[in-house]
Amino acid sequence: MSDALQLPVVDLSSPDRFSTANSIRQACIDHGFFYLVNHGCDEELVNKVFEQSSKFFSFPVEEKIKFAKKNHRGYTALYAEKLDSSLNTKGDSKESFYVGPPADGFNQWPSEEDLPFWRSTIETYYKKMLSVGAKLLSLIALSLELDEDFFRKVGALNEPFASLRLLHYPGDLESSSEGIYGASAHSDYGMITLLVTDSVPGLQICRDKSKQPQVWEDVPSMKGAFIVNIGDTMERWTNCLFRSTLHRVLPPRQEHYSVAFFMNPSKDCIVECLESCCTDTCPPRFPPIKYIDYLEERLRVTYGV
Repeated sequence: MSDALQLPVVDLSSPDRFSTANSIRQACIDHGFFYLVNHGCDEELVNKVFEQSSKFFSFPVEEKIKFAKKNHRGYTALYAEKLDSSLNTKGDSKESFYVGPPADGFNQWPSEEDLPFWRSTIETYYKKMLSVGAKLLSLIALSLELDEDFFRKVGALNEPFASLRLLHYPGDLESSSEGIYGASAHSDYGMITLLVTDSVPGLQICRDKSKQPQVWEDVPSMKGAFIVNIGDTMERWTNCLFRSTLHRVLPPRQEHYSVAFFMNPSKDCIVECLESCCTDTCPPRFPPIKYIDYLEERLRVTYGV
């Protein structure tokens, strides 16, 4: 049985940026997760995204598979992904749809005839989330004793390789099967993830990756708030000061939707230890790496391609 966790709450609209940055710093050190409120993404837009997501996933499988994922965009079917490779199962009980930077031409879109307003709704949300993510990253920079424009200056936000993922957990499929999860234990690849979810429970985090047995804590949804977590790229940048926390989604007993926005740096951005996060006694733990090289390796491990 998991304990319920009370995550810190960060107010993006607070005029006291340094106090907010300090709160973010503590949250990222202690949990790697926090709630973000007053983020500027209105509830009406979020509801429209959930509505459009539900319409797509209600299509027959033979229709959805026409948008099968390529170039990191499009549809992934049930059990196509196994986030925890140590599990002896066929995969996670979820299906999803990936959308990346609209300008590069790789996105796959259902036709306007089949799903009116689907593309325009998703693109509007993607653009809004880029703005929210950039604002949050300026506060994260301050929290790391850096100039608030640091991530822009190092090229992370020139053409951010951000990804929007619509997620659908059908519920009850094989909830009795041992080892089957909605999303098995994993950490995210990028800088930060901003998640919005319905009220169906299932998200859990494990704050200490190395502790055995692992201790899992429930993360309830909070109305009007994004659940934000630190990704592996930010953990590398901060020399493990900020934790990329292990998390998972239990197989829900009822249908469940969520939308994840992965704020990733530009493909060519070099991720290397921040000067404020290393000392003579705590040298850099990771070598510098171009983000796209890191991402490709992580995707290869996850998807086997």
